[in-house]
Amino acid sequence: MTKVVLATRNHHKVEELREILADVCSELGLDIVGLDEFPHAPDVVEDGVTFEQNAILKAASAADVTGLPALADDSGLAVDVLGGSPGIFSARWSGGGGDLANLELLLAQLGDVRDEHRSGAFVCAAALVLPDGRSTAELGHFPGTVAREARGTNGFGYDPIFVPSGQPAGSERTLAEYDADEKNDVSHRALAFRALVPHLKELLRP
Repeated sequence: MTKVVLATRNHHKVEELREILADVCSELGLDIVGLDEFPHAPDVVEDGVTFEQNAILKAASAADVTGLPALADDSGLAVDVLGGSPGIFSARWSGGGGDLANLELLLAQLGDVRDEHRSGAFVCAAALVLPDGRSTAELGHFPGTVAREARGTNGFGYDPIFVPSGQPAGSERTLAEYDADEKNDVSHRALAFRALVPHLKELLRP
């Protein structure tokens, strides 16, 4: 097995990625582990100006400190009428107030915006960095609209106010009303990491 480190200490994210990449992990003999196995790994200042830059920063740091191929992602909600904001600032949109404060602030900012202008997308960049410095990244876009109020208890962040596109009229659900398997099939994170698969096969094949 070839160990690949995911630049996170969140065990749930590691398990999620193992599920998303199950086929390629089996094919290439990859074992995805998290940074919890490397307690000396430093926190990374995400000072890039794009999702791709921040994902590569995190993966490069993990590859450097562990000597292993490293994966990372950076994601956020891009609202069209706000010019793509919150974007890379999604996690700190309210100035550090946390998920609920971020969500409430965004809803307030869109309070007077008509339904037809509430479109946006969850965006995720997935990056792979090798110990020799080679790197690549792919984007996943998950389009939808911003609801007028939060619904659902699954997920986190902006999931309770994000309504994915393509649902039957009259029965639209927010992403927080999807179960975990449904979300893993269609999410921006899944799309980005699946787009990264050809690079994994090219760069990590034994």
